[in-house]
Order: sequence, then structure tokens, then C-alpha cells
Amino acid sequence: MKDFKTAFFFLRLPVAVSLFGHGLVRLPKLQTFSEWMLTTMEKSAIPSVLIVPFSYILPIAEAILGILLLINFKTKYTLYVSLALMSILIFGSCSIENWSAIESQLLHSFYLLGLFWFYEKFKTEHQTSN
Repeated sequence: MKDFKTAFFFLRLPVAVSLFGHGLVRLPKLQTFSEWMLTTMEKSAIPSVLIVPFSYILPIAEAILGILLLINFKTKYTLYVSLALMSILIFGSCSIENWSAIESQLLHSFYLLGLFWFYEKFKTEHQTSN
């Protein structure tokens, strides 16, 4: 692939903006977001002692992961962490039977998996062609 860096940037861009945007809009209202998440998850078997700290960490993690994807920093590990985060979110959504949220989380997961595949497949070709 002749222009791997440009193509990979534009492939990363939508999910990077999505993650960054999710985090960015929640950061100024962390307390409100945490209260909303606690209320949403109250029917879950997950204890609030885990939900509260996660609700504060989640927006920060989303924003950081979005930035890391955007700037292509430690991409392989950023994709691993992003997929792990999506898995945690899917588990939480399953615990309250929020099936519509799972659709979005799975879409993000498949997109991240596609990025990982693209990265692994073409980075080797790109490095050897230089």
C-alpha cells in the first residue's frame, strides 16, 4: 500500500473521534455522569463500589484512548486497551439488559478489530517496502 500512513489515519479517525468525543463531553460533568451511571446500573449485580470509580475513570479513558488513536501512539496496545474497554462496557450493558447499547459497543469493537487487522497486515508490508 503506497500511502499506508494516510489511509490508516483516515481509518482510525472515526473511532478516535467517537472515543474522544464520548470522553470529552463527559469530563466537564463527571459528577453528573457518575450519578447517571450509578442510577442506570442500580438493577445490575455489579456492586456500586465498582461502578462509582469506573464512572469517573471511563470518560478519562475514552478521551485518552481517542487521542492515542488519533496520534497513532502505541497503536497496537491502544487497540488492545480499547477492545478491553468495549468488553467491559458490553458486560455492564448485558448486566442491565441494555441491548441497544450493546449494538453500538459491538460496532465499536468490530471497527477496532478491523483497525487491528489492517494495522497488523499492512504495517509489515509498509516497513519492508521502505
